[in-house]
Amino acid sequence: MTERMQDTLGTLVSRSARRNGSAPALLENGRSMSYAQLDEDSNRFAQHLLASGLQPGDKVAMLSPNSMEFMVAAFGILKAGLVWVPVNAMLSPPEVAYIVQHAEARLLVVDAQLGAHPAWSAALPALGVPLVRCGPGAEGAGTLAQALAGQPPSPPALEIDENALALIMYTSGTTGNPKGAMHSHRSVLAAVMSNAVTISVVPQDVLSAILPLFHCAQFSMSAAGLACGAAISIARGFDPAAVLATLARDKVSVIAALPAMYGALLQHPARAQHDLSTLRLAIYAMAPMAPELLRRLMQEFCPRFALGSGQTEMFPMTVYFPPEQQLQRTGNCWGQSTPVNDTALMDADGALLGPGQVGEIVHRGANAMLGYFKDPEATAAARRFGWHHTGDLGMWDEDGFLHFKGRLKDLIKTGGENVPAIRVEEALLGHPAVAVAAVVGLPHSEWIEAVTAFVCLKPGQSADAGALQEHCRATLAGFEIPKHIAIVETLPMTSTGKIQKHVLRANHQALYR
Repeated sequence: MTERMQDTLGTLVSRSARRNGSAPALLENGRSMSYAQLDEDSNRFAQHLLASGLQPGDKVAMLSPNSMEFMVAAFGILKAGLVWVPVNAMLSPPEVAYIVQHAEARLLVVDAQLGAHPAWSAALPALGVPLVRCGPGAEGAGTLAQALAGQPPSPPALEIDENALALIMYTSGTTGNPKGAMHSHRSVLAAVMSNAVTISVVPQDVLSAILPLFHCAQFSMSAAGLACGAAISIARGFDPAAVLATLARDKVSVIAALPAMYGALLQHPARAQHDLSTLRLAIYAMAPMAPELLRRLMQEFCPRFALGSGQTEMFPMTVYFPPEQQLQRTGNCWGQSTPVNDTALMDADGALLGPGQVGEIVHRGANAMLGYFKDPEATAAARRFGWHHTGDLGMWDEDGFLHFKGRLKDLIKTGGENVPAIRVEEALLGHPAVAVAAVVGLPHSEWIEAVTAFVCLKPGQSADAGALQEHCRATLAGFEIPKHIAIVETLPMTSTGKIQKHVLRANHQALYR
């Protein structure tokens, strides 16, 4: 009897390697890695992981910015039947420690340059798990290169069920600790193939990887490129001058970035020096684009722009606002569902709503998560009435296009990151001078929303904004620290003593303008 081939994230790479062996899969700062090498090196890392005593189903965390080695390690983990736990490389050591411990990770793959930073020199050993260092500058013992040496280039003799847990991505919620969204190989592959169809990826394409690969959006888009035989142009971080040079050098055809990034690229004085004529599609995310900026970008940067949206829990993209609709529908238009999932609007009683009615945006489809790791209550709450609940509010227009109308969750979306207001409030309340703190997101031209705090001090105590921001650095990531802290005498309250955050937002909409 013929054994059925399971569709997994590892077979995605292997199949592409058989079709496109010598073609470039990954490009980074002048370096190139072929499909054959990516396949073989990820096989070698998978062999190493299993030879080291790890068992299928064990969790392996990764703390790294973008690099070719990031992709080798990630696919090696997946090919070994292990569970990949990518960690936001911009988090603080205490936040990373929580994720590593909560995920029960048995190994941490860490970027060598990041690990050499003074903030991590003591924090990494304190995690209590073995380390494998990767990326630029990783040499000698305990590195990815050493792990690959001597291992066979063939995949492990292992059958991995496509419905098995493949990865856990941690996403900030409205509580202090992040939740781990669990995805199977099948759910991620469903999103990957849907993305490939939605943006029409072909082998001749070169896709950018400017956004972090540890986020679901960039990983799924890069995997879509690899599934189709395209090349992935990797940037380690966002520097406008370096990104412009990379786009031109690698002849990038599809770019994904945040609106503020596009603004910086458009305004950079070096833009005119680079040939960007290969760009055929520019995808933006997280927020609508200002019509004036979008119009200029379409005239001077790339003629076709599109908006993609999604969530870690529903592997992106879930909705897509295509190029032909840009500038035709202004405001917070998110477009229509992608082929992989359904989208609806729901009221509090589970009834689905029609055009012109505001309700919670819900999804269902093959790209849905398995649930939250070790959190059955949150899983059940997110799955009410058989749909995944996003916490976002929306409205259908008469043509079936979704418009974003706000959030149920008290979550600030800033520069591509989710920041729970309560987490920042807890950090501020840890300062001995702070009596009450309220944190909201306010409109900002660069960050989309800026984390903003309003603080009442204890009687007889004193502190300024700078001191409070410095205090926050001990426990918060850089993007979580308030951009502005206002010391106020009182905060707007309800009759029952609850802070009226909607009043703060309404009264300070123009703070950053």
